[in-house]
Amino acid sequence: MSNPTSKAGAFDAEALYRSLLDAVRSGLAGVPDAAIVGIHSGGAWLAERLAFDLGLEKRLGFIDVSFYRDDYAKKGLHPDVKPTRIDFNVDGATILLVDDVLYTGRTVRAAINVLFDYGRPQRIMLAALADRGGRELPVAADFVGTQATLAAGQSLSLARDAAGQLSLTIEDDNADSVQ
Repeated sequence: MSNPTSKAGAFDAEALYRSLLDAVRSGLAGVPDAAIVGIHSGGAWLAERLAFDLGLEKRLGFIDVSFYRDDYAKKGLHPDVKPTRIDFNVDGATILLVDDVLYTGRTVRAAINVLFDYGRPQRIMLAALADRGGRELPVAADFVGTQATLAAGQSLSLARDAAGQLSLTIEDDNADSVQ
């Protein structure tokens, strides 16, 4: 697992994406009925690219977990709720669930709950661009671009520019309010 960085406080997100793509391509080789579902927003960006690069554009979906989070009552509704869109049959499918940063596991748990509202997948695999540790639930990624150790009070933030290029930076702020 690589940890390419380009400058202090930032990772080479494009190199991490290429590494993740290679691992996912190998892991999904020969898997029938594969589909990709990204968790808004960063996971959705990654899922779009993975689906394009793997020829799975017709089996691409997106999930917003806002209403499924176990901290919904505490944190309230995120001001930028996105629609969940899954336009394929989930029953019996192998779903590659994609998130940008894997942290406590609570976002992934919420996303799995959403998926089961759409059907019963044969298998759910998890891909994340970065795994920062700190798990509160027994969740592990099948594919990950990098492992990152952060100080308390830091978080990882994935951004996408107008050309679709990704950047992953360390921020000193709301580490406890994401993922």
